[in-house]
Amino acid sequence: MQKEKKIPECPVEMTLQLIGDKWKVLIIRDLLTGTKRFSELMRSVSGITQKVLTSHLRAMEADGLVNRKVYPQVPPKVEYSLTETGMSLKPILDCMVEWGTEYTQKTLNQKSR
Repeated sequence: MQKEKKIPECPVEMTLQLIGDKWKVLIIRDLLTGTKRFSELMRSVSGITQKVLTSHLRAMEADGLVNRKVYPQVPPKVEYSLTETGMSLKPILDCMVEWGTEYTQKTLNQKSR
């Protein structure tokens, strides 16, 4: 039996509860481009272990961010994609890309002086 998550009053805390982990953000980043198989995610999210990826995908599925589709074949084929709710995180990741790009440029400019 899964323990029910407490919904925080603060919207920022709620967002961080869902995607505040480094790996979850990177998984979402990769699924924003389309459906991926487990092995594709393992390759694209560098540094993640199979156990951690499995755990995060299960949690994200339980939170309604990720769809998991299992095909009845041998060997088993499983694909992951973002739900509509998961896709709604795109503007947040777009802002992170913009901020990260600006910060990197500013930092490189300061170091080159």
